[in-house]
Amino acid sequence: MQIYLDHAGTTPLSPAVKDYVIQTLDQYGNPSSLHSRGKAAGWIIDAARQSVAAFIRGKPEEIYFTPSGSASNTLAVKGLASENPSGNRYDVFCSPTAHKSMLKACESCLGHTLLEVDSTGKINIPRLEDILSRQSSRRPLVCVEAANSEIGTVNDIAGIGLAVGRHGGLLAVDATGYIPYRQVDMDSWGNYVDILTFSGHKLHALKGVGVLWKRKSLSLKPLIYGSQQDGIVSGTENVTGIASLGKAVEEYDYSLVSPHNRDYVHEYIRQHIPGSYLVGAPMESGDRLPHNLYICFPEVDGDSLMLLLDKNGIQVSTGSACNSRERSASAVLTAIGMKKEDIHSCIRLSFSGQETKEELDYVCETLERCVGLLRSLNT
Repeated sequence: MQIYLDHAGTTPLSPAVKDYVIQTLDQYGNPSSLHSRGKAAGWIIDAARQSVAAFIRGKPEEIYFTPSGSASNTLAVKGLASENPSGNRYDVFCSPTAHKSMLKACESCLGHTLLEVDSTGKINIPRLEDILSRQSSRRPLVCVEAANSEIGTVNDIAGIGLAVGRHGGLLAVDATGYIPYRQVDMDSWGNYVDILTFSGHKLHALKGVGVLWKRKSLSLKPLIYGSQQDGIVSGTENVTGIASLGKAVEEYDYSLVSPHNRDYVHEYIRQHIPGSYLVGAPMESGDRLPHNLYICFPEVDGDSLMLLLDKNGIQVSTGSACNSRERSASAVLTAIGMKKEDIHSCIRLSFSGQETKEELDYVCETLERCVGLLRSLNT
């Protein structure tokens, strides 16, 4: 039995997306060309832009396609702030639990400050207000994630946005971990969010395509110079990748999102695997993504557990795939104040919601057996 429980890492192509991608492979024209083949490729991009705009309830002219969510995050920060003291008009504030692409981009800027999160990973809004009230003469640029894809905690974007707005700042939001499970509505969020980013491969599209939404009045400095997409994201567009995202969001169905399977496995772990505990926002709080189950098994090495589960046909992760080859402590777990001895004892199970009861029971029983085996080896 093979059971994939790493949907927060990436998602498979849906059959409809796969079929559409195959159709677009023959549209090899350069979308910037004026001849018929170029126009045909351009129409595919235009259609995808319309679909993505409708998906987030934004406007097509606010949508830019990038090579990835990481590229979108980097452009969001570096398109505004600079490491050059003479050219920087912003004080940069970043969530310590943000995706590495956003965190590193912020760290490269002059005058960056890490914000504070509580023990569940949520931004501390009163503390944010206090920090912003003591800012310099430069305008604040606040960069946060809508939800943390490692531990599943959801931030209060409205509350953060209102706080940032009261201090005349800009708010950049990474929605990559959030958007597969909760609807984004830029008709509402656009009142306090200035830039929004996300990645296509978390929505059953191809890897290699991301999105940046920005307020139309906001000017961004390009990272790569050229003429495509208003000169903000230059380079010949990835027509196939963009097409896959357009089709993926057209058929995306939020009614299928449910915490049922996650809760089923969590209850089994709670009852049958002593000492284990949930990391991140409580299940009952409503501040947790419905697919995410991030569990610590003290006295068990998380990597060893992940590999042992994989040998039994179950694919999980120990956190963000971007950090999976690093053995250093997770920045997210450090930021929430997790005990050092437990940081490497965690795994993340992220569900599609379509798993069968037979599959869930197999996961539960195998997990209990593997944790028991690894603990016995440590005694």
